[in-house]
Amino acid sequence: MKKKMILFALISLILLLVIALLFKNYIGKPLYEPGKLRLNADTNTFVPPAQTGEENTWIVESDIKLHYFTKGQGRKILMIHGGPGFPQREPYPALEELTTYFKFYYYDQRGCGKSTCPIQKFESSNFYKNMLLLDEKLGLARQITDIERIRQILGEEKIILMGHSFGAFLTTLYAIEFPEHVQAMILIAPANLLAMPPDEPDLFTTIQNQLPDSLHAEYVQFMKKYLNFQDIFTKTEEDLATLNREFIKYYTIATTIKNPGAHINPNIQENGGWMVFALYLSMGKSYDYRDYVKKLGIPALVIHGDKDLQAENISRLYADLLPNSKFEIIPHAGHFPFYEQPESFAKVTGQFLKEIF
Repeated sequence: MKKKMILFALISLILLLVIALLFKNYIGKPLYEPGKLRLNADTNTFVPPAQTGEENTWIVESDIKLHYFTKGQGRKILMIHGGPGFPQREPYPALEELTTYFKFYYYDQRGCGKSTCPIQKFESSNFYKNMLLLDEKLGLARQITDIERIRQILGEEKIILMGHSFGAFLTTLYAIEFPEHVQAMILIAPANLLAMPPDEPDLFTTIQNQLPDSLHAEYVQFMKKYLNFQDIFTKTEEDLATLNREFIKYYTIATTIKNPGAHINPNIQENGGWMVFALYLSMGKSYDYRDYVKKLGIPALVIHGDKDLQAENISRLYADLLPNSKFEIIPHAGHFPFYEQPESFAKVTGQFLKEIF
């Protein structure tokens, strides 16, 4: 009897180890890889449904609506917000003087703000099945496809894209997938996500290094909870949205320590929940997109504020990899230079657009 119990315990332990290894593989392996989006889809995949004329609404799938607002007139520029999951609620004040020549389109990415959140909770306990469904509904491939459908809705053969933070990373991925449809791109404080693990400390580590000693233990405990994917599918959209808002607390403290005059502008009332974790799962823990970026000949402007919590080398990496790019540092600005130094931001942005057109 004792031998049977020992054998049973050993078998149970082996099964647990196998499950743990499979779990680690699921989380570590990227669900998105540049190029496969178009390779594995037919042309109709990217065609948007007929639009109904509903005000401030784009229909990108039969059951997915994206909210948007505009400012200005003239050549169209699509604004890709950051976060991920924190939509923009007002136009960038720095772009006011450009609104005579350009029309800026700001939209809420699927899964946040006033756009459709297709998942509220999961009924299944099957982790792998849920992970694939989450990626299918809210992952990187879907967010990139939405940009392509918006381009078609706007009737632009080639579009100008302006992305901030995570939105700059998303802009770059769209350009990798659809280079022939990008006229130019402006990348503002692009996220440290071109390769994972990154050469520079990631955002989570950067925050920890900047926080006062009195908050270190609290932050470490929070991050254990925040990145605990093992029971993620027991949570709801609101659970995860709340968790993302809690993360902003630490980001704000770390940012204002480095730059007391920083402008923190996340829209914390309408932030996303599941979409953020869908994007984490899409990326996984190990990938390298840098070689894809090197092939982009698209005119690009990369902007970095010298007081940004994120290291200058991260923004410079984008500029160094993009063969047809300009790099501009905005003095006395942090992660939101369009708020903190609007005149300087308008000058470098306006000059770039003037050179392009």
